[in-house]
Amino acid sequence: MRVVFMGTPDFSVPVLEALVEAGHEVAAVYCQPPRRAGRGKKERLTPVHAKAESLGLEVRHPVSLKSEEAQAEFAALKADVAVVVAYGLLLPQAVLDAPAQGCLNIHASLLPRWRGAAPIHRAIMAGDAETGVCIMQMEAGLDTGPVLLRKATPIAAEETTQDLHDRLSVMGAAAIVEALNRLADLVAEPQPDEGVTYAHKIDKAEAQIDWTASAAEIDRQIRGLSPFPGAWTMLAGKRLKLLRCRLAKGAGAPGAVLDGLTIACGTDAVQVTEVQAEGRGRQAADEFLRGTPVPPGTVLGG
Repeated sequence: MRVVFMGTPDFSVPVLEALVEAGHEVAAVYCQPPRRAGRGKKERLTPVHAKAESLGLEVRHPVSLKSEEAQAEFAALKADVAVVVAYGLLLPQAVLDAPAQGCLNIHASLLPRWRGAAPIHRAIMAGDAETGVCIMQMEAGLDTGPVLLRKATPIAAEETTQDLHDRLSVMGAAAIVEALNRLADLVAEPQPDEGVTYAHKIDKAEAQIDWTASAAEIDRQIRGLSPFPGAWTMLAGKRLKLLRCRLAKGAGAPGAVLDGLTIACGTDAVQVTEVQAEGRGRQAADEFLRGTPVPPGTVLGG
């Protein structure tokens, strides 16, 4: 098929690669414009932009698709379908209508649960047993369109947002290739009104750990916010991000270190297995403790 691809971050890259490998003609790639980043404030290509250039594909990065000119340029591609995954711009109705078979979105949840910006984070933080990807026919509402194909997967007990992000990206790539192959036979099923939840954008204020919460809640917070923004606590007056953990046995005052980096919560405890101290890279807990001893009884937080 003749496809327009629309995506921006790392999550979108395996999808673009899969479309090319499957033999589809990618007429153009749309992504967010380069951003200035780093100490030199040099323009940095988005992951999709860099991958598209390496594949020899035409790249477009308009700041908006609201103008008649931008919409006419999109329509002139005469695409059979647009594949959209984490693009970052709203698509006006004229863009949604331009491809012969519409615009298909890859969404990283089992719709209608977790519509919106942060479905992977929210699924882990809520303690969901499973999640997945949906191939959705796009319409004007926020993730409200009918679903053509859905693939479910369990969420593992120690899985972080990064882990699940990487798995769902690969699942989404396989699912869109399957959907395009079966497009003539797939039936678009409207989303039910029951079970709608919204995955609101992560606020950095959610990242500070309250050790009076239960171990189950804190475990989900640490895993759901890893690697970004990273759930954090205070140790010796400095911020310490906690990036991996597991539930553990133990009891004590909330925030008290029981052994190693096993920490008492409001109920039960969590064993932290990976951290990031201020101004340092990620470290396994054992490595961190060799350089920064944390005696049992130390209370984190504050």
